[in-house]
Amino acid sequence: MWSSLLLLGGVSLSIANPIARQDANPPYRNKTLCLDKRVDDLMSRMSLEDKAGQMFHGRTVVVNNTFDETIEEFVTGKRITHYVLSGGVNDVRGVANWYNKLQRLAMSTPLGIPSEYYCFDDIVTPSTPKHIDDSVVTISSDPQHGWTDENAVSVVAQGFSRWTEPLGLAALRSPELVRQFAEIAREEYVAVGIRQALHPQVDLATEPRWGRITGTMGEDANLTSALMVEYIKGLQGDKIGPNSVIATTKHFPGGGPMEDGEDSHFEWGKNQTYPGNNRDYHLIPFKAAIAAGTRQMMPYYSRPINTSWEEVAFGFNKGVVNDLLKKELGFDGIVVTDWGIVTTRFWGLEDQTELERARRVLEAGCDIFGGETKPELIIELVNKGLISEARIDESVRKLMKEKFELGLFDDPFVDVDKAERLAGNDYFSRLGNETQRRAFTLLTNKDDVLPLPLSALSAKFYIEGIEPEAMKARNLSVVENPEDADYAFLRLASPFKPTTAPGLPAMINNGSLEFNTTEKARQAKIYAMLPTVVDIRLNRPAAVPEVAEQAVALFGSYGSSHDAFLDVVFGTDGWGPEGRLPFDLPVSQEGADAQKEDVPFDVEALFKFGHGLRYKDTCDSS
Repeated sequence: MWSSLLLLGGVSLSIANPIARQDANPPYRNKTLCLDKRVDDLMSRMSLEDKAGQMFHGRTVVVNNTFDETIEEFVTGKRITHYVLSGGVNDVRGVANWYNKLQRLAMSTPLGIPSEYYCFDDIVTPSTPKHIDDSVVTISSDPQHGWTDENAVSVVAQGFSRWTEPLGLAALRSPELVRQFAEIAREEYVAVGIRQALHPQVDLATEPRWGRITGTMGEDANLTSALMVEYIKGLQGDKIGPNSVIATTKHFPGGGPMEDGEDSHFEWGKNQTYPGNNRDYHLIPFKAAIAAGTRQMMPYYSRPINTSWEEVAFGFNKGVVNDLLKKELGFDGIVVTDWGIVTTRFWGLEDQTELERARRVLEAGCDIFGGETKPELIIELVNKGLISEARIDESVRKLMKEKFELGLFDDPFVDVDKAERLAGNDYFSRLGNETQRRAFTLLTNKDDVLPLPLSALSAKFYIEGIEPEAMKARNLSVVENPEDADYAFLRLASPFKPTTAPGLPAMINNGSLEFNTTEKARQAKIYAMLPTVVDIRLNRPAAVPEVAEQAVALFGSYGSSHDAFLDVVFGTDGWGPEGRLPFDLPVSQEGADAQKEDVPFDVEALFKFGHGLRYKDTCDSS
C-alpha cells in the first residue's frame, strides 16, 4: 500500500527498506470493538482536510467501466468519499468492477498523511500527525427502476428489474407491494455497490401543474405515509447493516406547493407558497419517515414566501432545518442538501459569496453538501473562525458512523459474479413486469369495449406511441393511416409545454395540462373515424375531458412497456387494470390555475382521487 518514494523539500528520495507503518492495525479497523469506539478512534486521527472532504457528495459516471477524469483527484486530492452515480446501471458486471476499482483507489490512498509520518532506516519523525490510514467510498443513486430518464431526477437502468413509477405503486395502494419493491431495489443496488438511495420522494402532489409529480406517491398525505414507511423499511431493513441501502427522504418540508406549478431547479420557479396556510399537511409524510427511521433527509431548493420562515432556500434555512426538522420533529439523522446550492441554485442568497453560502448551510444544520466538490470552503471557514471545528466534527461523526454501520470499513467490495446473477434476474423482472400491468388505471370503458375480444386479433390497427415490433410480435396487423384501420391505439404523453432549452428545462415538464387546440383537433379526427383506445402517461395530472368523451376507452398509466399495455388491452392471461388514481385529474387548465398550491383535492375534477374501473366479469357463474 505504501510508496517507497519520499518527497522531502521538493526532492524525491528512493528508500529501499521502509520500516512498517506505525499503528498498522488501528482500532477503527477492529470490528470487534463497539461502534462508538471505532468512530472515536477514526475521528481522533482525522485532519481538518480529511473531515472537510467527507462533507461533500460529488458526482461520478462510469465511462467504459473506468473512472471519469475527475474522480481520482476528488478521492486522492480532495478526500471526497461520497458520490452519486450518474446514469443508469446498464452493464451490471462493468459497474460492479468499476465500483471495486474505486474502493481500491480509496483504500490505497492515505488521507491526510504528510510524508514525515513514515519511519525509514535513517529518518525518524519526531511526532505522529493526525491521519486516516485509508478510506472507503459511499455510492448513491437517483431512482433506477422506473421509466423516467431525467438526469439529476431519475434514470433508467437496463440492468435492473423494471417497475412502474412510484405513482403506479400508489395507484395499487399496497404497502406490502411497496415493501417488496424496495427490498428488491435494495438487493440490486447492494449487488453493484450502491449504498444510498436518493429517494423516496414524499412530496405531496397538491399542485397539479408541478413537473416533479412522477416521483411522488400522489396527493394524499395518509396514503403517501403508509406506503413510504414500507419503502424506507424495505431499503434500510430493520437495522442499518451490511445489506442496507440508506433512504434519503425528500424534499423537506414538502416540495409540492410550488408557486404556479413551476420548479425550483430553475430561478423562475424558486418560490414555494402556502396560500391555504396548509404547511402542516405537507409535513405528515416526513413525520412518518422519521418514525420509520429514515437515515437521511434532503431539503428542497425552494425558498418559502409569505410565511414566518426566512425567504431563503430550505438548505440555508435554520428555521426549517434546525428548528423544525431537528428540534420540533426530533430528526437526528443526516441532512444532505439538494445538489449544487452553493454554486448553482442558491435562491435567496444570490448576492452572497460561496463561502457565505457554505456557512449558512452549516448554520442551518445540514451535514453534507450535495453535488458540491469544494472542501476548501470548509477549511477556510474554520481557519477564519467563522465555523468551529467542533461543528464540523458533529456532521462528520454522523457520516463516518453511517459508513461503519453499512460495513464499508470491514468489507467494501462486491462479488461481481453474484451481482451479474442477481441484478435483473427472472424473478425480480417478472414481479416488475406484473406490477406494470396491474397499475394501469382505467378511466373510461364505453360499452365495456375492453378487453378487446379474440376476434380483434385479426383486425387492423393504427398506432401512435407504440413500437410496431411490439404489435408484430403478436401477429397484429399495423396500418399507416387511421382510415384503413379497425381500431386505433394511442399512447400519449401528458400534455406539457415543449421547450427548445437544453438540459433540465426540457426534462421537467411544465405548462398547460391540456393539449393545445391543434393537437385536440388532430386527435378528434381519429376518434371520429374509428374506435380508439387511449393511454396517457400520467407523470402529472392531465386535463383531457375531450379524450374521455371521444375515445372508446381511456387509461392512465405511470410507466409501462408496450407489451404490458397490449396484455391489458386484450386481457391476455387474465391481465386487467387494478390501479386507482393517486390524485385528482382537473377538468381544465383554468381549474388548475384557480386551485391553491398547498391544498389537496381543491380542483374541479374530471376524475377524482381513487377513481379506477375494472373489467366486467364475463365468467359464467351458473
